[in-house]
Amino acid sequence: MPLNRRKFLGRAAATGAGAALAGGAAGSAEAAGHGHGPGGHGSGRPAKRYSFTVMGTTDLHGNVFNWDYFTDQEFDDKAHNDVGLAKISTLVNAVRAEKGRRNTLLIDAGDTIQGTQLSYYYAKVDPITAGRGPVHPMAQAMNKIGYDAAALGNHEFNYGIPVLRKFEEQCDFPLLGANALDAKTLRPAFRPYSMHRLRTPHGRDVKVAVLGLTNPGIAIWDKQNVQGKMVFPGLEEQAAKWVPKLRSMGADVVVVSAHSGSSGTSSYGDQLPYVENAAGLVAEQVPGIDAILVGHAHTEIPEYFVENKKTGKKVVLSEPLKWGQRLTLFDFELVWGRGRWTVEKVRASVLNSNTVAEDPRITGMLGDEHKKVVAYVNQVIGTSTVAMTTAEAAWKDEPLIDLINLVQVETVKAALAGGEYAALPVLSQASCFSRTAKVPAGRMTIRDAAGLYPFENTLEARLLTGAQIKEYLEYSAKYYAQTPAGGPVDTAKLTNAEGTPDYNYDVVSGLTYEIDIAKPKGSRIVNLAFEGKPLDAKAQFVFAVNNYRASGGGAFPHIASAKQLWVNSEEIRNTIITWVKAKGTVDPASFASVDWRLTRDGVPVF
Repeated sequence: MPLNRRKFLGRAAATGAGAALAGGAAGSAEAAGHGHGPGGHGSGRPAKRYSFTVMGTTDLHGNVFNWDYFTDQEFDDKAHNDVGLAKISTLVNAVRAEKGRRNTLLIDAGDTIQGTQLSYYYAKVDPITAGRGPVHPMAQAMNKIGYDAAALGNHEFNYGIPVLRKFEEQCDFPLLGANALDAKTLRPAFRPYSMHRLRTPHGRDVKVAVLGLTNPGIAIWDKQNVQGKMVFPGLEEQAAKWVPKLRSMGADVVVVSAHSGSSGTSSYGDQLPYVENAAGLVAEQVPGIDAILVGHAHTEIPEYFVENKKTGKKVVLSEPLKWGQRLTLFDFELVWGRGRWTVEKVRASVLNSNTVAEDPRITGMLGDEHKKVVAYVNQVIGTSTVAMTTAEAAWKDEPLIDLINLVQVETVKAALAGGEYAALPVLSQASCFSRTAKVPAGRMTIRDAAGLYPFENTLEARLLTGAQIKEYLEYSAKYYAQTPAGGPVDTAKLTNAEGTPDYNYDVVSGLTYEIDIAKPKGSRIVNLAFEGKPLDAKAQFVFAVNNYRASGGGAFPHIASAKQLWVNSEEIRNTIITWVKAKGTVDPASFASVDWRLTRDGVPVF
């Protein structure tokens, strides 16, 4: 029986978790099935039917509370979305009350233990791997809510395999990854699937299989953590292997939880022979799948149908928005016939977590952990002489991005001092990861510094030539929409051309250059100079670069195949914090300069 969304949302928005829990007994009997009389196809009697719902989240990224640790206040965005498992819990409670708990499953599609200062704190500051370490807040919350299974995401590997294994141990539900294989045996390193029985009023249970698939990009994005230990073949290949097995084991319904977008594209070019965003391809190529919970891409897809090429059957896909902003519902309708259950219909939709209050069971249970992290991120580590922001860093050379590059250059120079490459000039790349990062004038805290670098990237040094740097910059400049000279420039339409995210636009320090946005992509970098002279195409440079980019993330040219001179295991974010602590004062007058600018036919845009 489909959820009455108008009734549910009105009730839940008005009264939150309490009413959501209280309103459910009436729905469970209906949800258990209809047409209770005996009979089947061709018998002249009503067919036996059963309905159930699979709920799904993805890309939670360490969000339990509706809180932004970087701004130290309740989360909010332009669309007034809310985040966190405490909100999701309220939605789940209401759905279970409406449907009957035994007629529901709750799964996740990965990227669970990285992304907020809460998750960072329990991986690095008070790690769950310590002797009698704490239980990870995400494990506590997901256990309390009652998850049935979760696929592995690529960010699960950011803190290393020991942290992931400890998190797995702390979860009351399985972490699934059919294509996460032991490098030596090529056997699954995690459980490939989970099988769930749903009791019906008609004698035979419904067996629901959940197949977990993760992202093959792990092999390059977290190469340091997984090389020689695990390999990650393509999703289509492993789904084709496992789905028939699940059917032969008696699965009436097969749901795939895939940490992989639906677009069929990859952000790392040809660095791996596997597609990063392969969920749609899995639906298209592998028979026997009823629904796919999609993750990884951070987009909202309430319902999307893909026709399987071999059977002609339409498979439903759904991707709920990241960080607990949405909850997907797959509503299944089954019919009994010829001695088995068959999926007659399945539809997908999403619920918005901003319509409900946080579940006090979750916020109360983890209140102490939340307070510890708030205190941690508000530690003062230095002083800034002026206020700085990244609000315009996507189109202007701003001091906060210069600060990232300065720290990276100094770190690499120190690491290479006295060695073979010590005399080479060091260049550095950085992106505007967040347009809301800011540092106030006066006291500078950990959260101010961490807000500049919200990802767990580490630092490397690679060897590039002047010609390769030029091509690298040309590739980066595709981020801008071609804008004719003379007319107005709308910054809302200027950036993110071809869907390029902010984190895949790099500026490079140590050079001066202009980006002529009136020119087509591939021919925009002009007046490129080093120390006041045109850049020598044959000159060699040390390039300070984050591990995501160095591994091929974003598919920038040359960098993934460039010689590695040095690599660091510490997050760049922590390197920045350590640098600020050591300096005591951050004064952009001592390091900031305008080294690049946007132009049109030689005329500056800003």
